Amino acid sequence: MAAALQERLQIASAEFQKIQAELATVVEARQKLDAQLSENELVKKEFASLTEDNTVYKLVGPVLVKQDQAEAKQNVDTRLEFIKSEIKRVEGQLKDLGDKSEQKKLELVEIQAALQQAAAPPTA
Repeated sequence: MAAALQERLQIASAEFQKIQAELATVVEARQKLDAQLSENELVKKEFASLTEDNTVYKLVGPVLVKQDQAEAKQNVDTRLEFIKSEIKRVEGQLKDLGDKSEQKKLELVEIQAALQQAAAPPTA
């Protein structure tokens, strides 16, 4: 019985570690998305202060290419929409992984309690 509980504990612990690693990866992705969102919002803010006489350039490889202002603004708006939808998706993943992590934690606590009970000397 104790050996079976010990094996269950090891399996559950490995699963918990895997969930924690996934969680760390998703948190990192979320942080990158936040940085991209801030950067693109800053660009949008800069675009708002432009006049029709201003020229917009786009960096393509090592070359600056002239770009239509309306097209540049549309590209930034599209990028912002995409980033916001990605943030929602990643938030869903974070919630899901957080729930899974909590369930595994509870399972680990239950297994450890069962192990301690099995190891305790019987009282007469």
